[in-house]
Amino acid sequence: MGMTMTQKILAVHAGLDTVTAGQLIEADLDLVLGNDITSPVAIHEMDKMTVKTVFDKDKVALVMDHFIPNKDIKSAEHCKCVREFACKHDITNYFDVGQMGIEHALLPEQGLTVAGDVIIGADSHTCTYGALGAFSTGVGSTDMAAGMATGKAWFKVPSAIKFNIIGKPSKWVSGKDVILHIIGMIGVDGALYKSMEFVGEGLSNLSMDDRFTIANMAIEAGGKNGIFPVDDKAIAYMEEHSKRPYKVYEADADAEYEEEYTIDLSTLEPTIAFPHLPENTKTISEIKEDIVIDQAVIGSCTNGRIDDLRCAAEILKGQKVKKNVRCIVIPATQSIYLQAMEEGLLKIFIEAGAVVSTPTCGPCLGGYMGILAEGERCISTTNRNFVGRMGHVDSEVYLASPAIAAASAITGKISAPAELGL
Repeated sequence: MGMTMTQKILAVHAGLDTVTAGQLIEADLDLVLGNDITSPVAIHEMDKMTVKTVFDKDKVALVMDHFIPNKDIKSAEHCKCVREFACKHDITNYFDVGQMGIEHALLPEQGLTVAGDVIIGADSHTCTYGALGAFSTGVGSTDMAAGMATGKAWFKVPSAIKFNIIGKPSKWVSGKDVILHIIGMIGVDGALYKSMEFVGEGLSNLSMDDRFTIANMAIEAGGKNGIFPVDDKAIAYMEEHSKRPYKVYEADADAEYEEEYTIDLSTLEPTIAFPHLPENTKTISEIKEDIVIDQAVIGSCTNGRIDDLRCAAEILKGQKVKKNVRCIVIPATQSIYLQAMEEGLLKIFIEAGAVVSTPTCGPCLGGYMGILAEGERCISTTNRNFVGRMGHVDSEVYLASPAIAAASAITGKISAPAELGL
């Protein structure tokens, strides 16, 4: 029996000719990632080890993004811990205020993740880099510590689900709608510890930003990772952003998949995940009642890229955010922030009555820059809407694309751009 794309990458990094689903392997790592929340735990664990330093100072990335600039004393202490560690070990890829961005947007942009890599990160959305044809997955802080020390990690080789993507999406349907549709279809545990492998002619109609979004939320279906084939778009992205060599792996024709689904992009509508699970989805046409919102957030590692900001600006241009609605726009990196400024997008947001934040994870995890009070509702382009995710346990988060979030900010209720004549 042949191997899937993920299995081939893992086999090579384990020094094996072949691997099978369920097999335990030890694989070499190309990158170990941590942030200001998870890294301090890993650093304290590494302090207990006999190793003197990290396995490779060029293959560790530490990104201060969750509570940066520091929101309180505790977050400042966390960042100080990581900053001192980075200086002590001469970590090449340390990103702090002025250089930082949301980690899963920043690392591909910096060229640190390429096709064929094996990457672990002490953040569950590390699966984002599968958009470039890498195997990347989230781990705990202890595993991060072991990875930094040894350059290796243990894995159970995942089985796979194939998603055959066909067709072309309509104007306001994006990668966020694709992945919300899939999660709504298979559930939050539908791909539990499986590789979600996306193939098909329809991928040509999805931008790299769409693919990053889809791979990012593989974890919300329980997936071990999400991965895309390396096509011309992926190659162009890597050649623009990276000087590192990449390696293309393709699934064998007889690779085994536990399940296969076909997703016709032309049939998809804008999709919203209702509280309090990403699987609780409805299409915009299925929403019959007015769902009044207090806040709209456009940003995060899921939807803070330039395509997302352009989409939101196209809708907000010449419009006004509804009175008593807070609209918060968060570019994912400094580069995206600068590009948005140069394109005039920030002017559109501010003139519409939105605010623009420094790059940060911010409100996504209830950090800061948009915490919800009791009884408040937020339409958000983030990736999770669990109870209390963005603030008070009696608040509500609705997950959606930038198009839906921007339109909803204008109307004050969950709305599609079509309601604005767009």
